[in-house]
Amino acid sequence: MNNILESNHFLTQTEVNKFLLATLLCGLIGAERELRSKQAGLKTMIMIGLGSTLFTILSIKIGLTSHDRIASNIVTGIGFLGAGVIFKEENQVKGLTTACVIWIVAAIGMATGAGYYEQATGVTFIVLAALLVFPYLEEMVEQRFTKRVYRIVKKYEDESLEKYEEDLKGSGLRLSRGKQELANGTISGSWVAIGSPKNHKKFVDQMLQDKKIIAFDF
Repeated sequence: MNNILESNHFLTQTEVNKFLLATLLCGLIGAERELRSKQAGLKTMIMIGLGSTLFTILSIKIGLTSHDRIASNIVTGIGFLGAGVIFKEENQVKGLTTACVIWIVAAIGMATGAGYYEQATGVTFIVLAALLVFPYLEEMVEQRFTKRVYRIVKKYEDESLEKYEEDLKGSGLRLSRGKQELANGTISGSWVAIGSPKNHKKFVDQMLQDKKIIAFDF
């Protein structure tokens, strides 16, 4: 009993402050994720931050000869949790941003647990700024540089598909040619086109009026 009383098993005010700060910082990031209806929201981020903070505190207390003995495993272990929110939907990979946020929330928890409050607070505000501002920048870029893949199939009539490439360029789109194939009396081709949504719509409307096209993927 005396050994327990004389040891550092009791919760100190400093440790309480660390848990409160981790809850606040990670909660701010979690609130942003929650508002955007992401897989990992407020509760998840707070739990990750508190867990990382506690593991770091315990690592310092238990690892008398090596203070990073437990905390170092957070870096690798959190990767398994982040991988769980990444998934593929059609031709897009989603959840990468949330996985990165999980990883950095764990880092904020570690910094708080180790007593690096300024670093943890500074990174939190940088992350929040990025999460709040970048979506608007991405939307602005997408309005000018939307990428789509087109595929056209038509009956072969002794002519190539260069006409459709000219139509793409005429619609104000920048393109790169993909695979083109001639088989069973039909000719098909694919292109990756980049441009504004308005120009994409212009090209699509034009192709939908072409009676020679058998199949059109857009």
